[in-house]
Amino acid sequence: MLTYLSIRNIVLIEALDLDCGAGLIALTGETGAGKSILLDALGLALGMRAETGLVRAGEEKAEVAASFALTDKDAHIFRFFEKQDIALQPGEEIILRRSLTADGRSKAFINDRPVSIGLLKEAGARLVEVHGQFETHGLLHVKTHRRVLDRFGGHEILLQETAAAWDGWQAAAEKLKNARAGLEKSKEEQDYLQHLLDELEKLSPEAEEEDRLMEKRSLLANREKLGEAFAQCRQILAEEDGAEDLVARAQTVLDRVGDVSHEGIVNAAGALERAAAEIAEALGQLETLGSGFDDEEMSLDMIEERLFALRDCARKHGCAIGALPQKQEEIAAQLELIEHEDEALARLEKDEKAAREIYAAAAKKLSEARQETAARLEKELLAELPLLKLEKVKFVAEIAVLEDAAEWGMEGMDRVRFLVATNPGQQPEPLQKVASGGELSRLMLAFKVVMAGKSRIPCLIFDEIDSGIGGAVADAVGAHLKRLSKHHQVLVVTHSPQVAAKADAHWVISKTQDEKTVTEVNILDGTDQRREEIARMLSGQDITEEARAAAAKLIGSLAA
Repeated sequence: MLTYLSIRNIVLIEALDLDCGAGLIALTGETGAGKSILLDALGLALGMRAETGLVRAGEEKAEVAASFALTDKDAHIFRFFEKQDIALQPGEEIILRRSLTADGRSKAFINDRPVSIGLLKEAGARLVEVHGQFETHGLLHVKTHRRVLDRFGGHEILLQETAAAWDGWQAAAEKLKNARAGLEKSKEEQDYLQHLLDELEKLSPEAEEEDRLMEKRSLLANREKLGEAFAQCRQILAEEDGAEDLVARAQTVLDRVGDVSHEGIVNAAGALERAAAEIAEALGQLETLGSGFDDEEMSLDMIEERLFALRDCARKHGCAIGALPQKQEEIAAQLELIEHEDEALARLEKDEKAAREIYAAAAKKLSEARQETAARLEKELLAELPLLKLEKVKFVAEIAVLEDAAEWGMEGMDRVRFLVATNPGQQPEPLQKVASGGELSRLMLAFKVVMAGKSRIPCLIFDEIDSGIGGAVADAVGAHLKRLSKHHQVLVVTHSPQVAAKADAHWVISKTQDEKTVTEVNILDGTDQRREEIARMLSGQDITEEARAAAAKLIGSLAA
């Protein structure tokens, strides 16, 4: 949960430090006092988009830091940070920090380690979930309904299996499609392919042939110079008083003192023996090299012709000379495929059919789970609606299996729609057709309550979701937020006294205008202070005794 929030130079907030506790925290204040600025500042620390207008006028830099405490229930968040090489000690808090300069430069930090804005946003999304007053319109989009249902049902493994099966089917279908297209094209080019193969077979290119030819060409091009050099070397080594003769004479001299036992003499004799062997080896190599020119199967002209033919063929096929053998195999395989097209296509069609059946089985299993989940969601949601003064509303989670395979996907073959009927006798219809703004807000809140046990985000923020409602409905909304705070830390920006009265902690945002305009937050620490603020919310600036009594009653009803 959020434990501490530090804000510096954000619009009207000059310096603000807030300690946050568990449960339900109400944020109240007059319109324009700066409640939205407070949320914008927190959003900055969570990696939201940074506007240069957030930096307080006259200041060079703004900064926000938000600290979060994690519990054993947040193991998935610990794993996330471990993957980012951010090690956490037991009991250590996570601190998200963001700075923004007046010229638009932004820096992000997690536990004082510089990170990208993207990583800061990923971390923030795992710690805080913000729901604005207009976010309820997300329920109007049918594409979100399936994700909501899957999240409620905990279908992660089934979704992974279905997605994997979908990928397998699509890969098999793509392979079949390409094979059909390739075969069709290959048939049209069969004669040309055969001509290319005949050329390659006649040429018979070999791997690394170019390197061998280049080496031979270099030797033959320098035959005369090399021949003279080899002959001179043989003469120097083998002539009278040459190296071979000198080593032999030295060996003879040492042999005369061979009866004298001395390690140095033995080592010297061994060295001379090795030298004699090396000289003999060198003479043999030079003899071979010298005579090799006469034994070459290819002349220099033949090598040039061969290289020209290989390079011309490589240009025709758009590849290196070394790739010509592979190209020959590929063309031969294409021709073989044409000759055995029925067998090849039959194998690919069989593979595609099998992959489709695997996907269909996985999608069916997911669909069956969704049917069960839909019934459970309907039951739990309908139990919540009367508490929100929506007792006449009928809710249906409709699941239809799509017949057109073109509409199937990695999330299965179901279309999920949330339908409501707001009046008795009315047929359930899509939300956007029948639900009013106030009804949508309460429906969204009901969704949040029933899904509270599924959500793994520790801190939820609601920004004026109770806008436009009052009386018993507002009281019901407050009760639901209170229930939600049993599973999460909940911060709610509200104009409703009924909601504020349910809070465990109450922050009042105000704006002072002495020498400069500043937004401040006053944390109410007693029943009297809370009563005065709730009375103000009931009656306005001129607080009456009746308003105080009503406020005391609202607070007292919670205590009771």
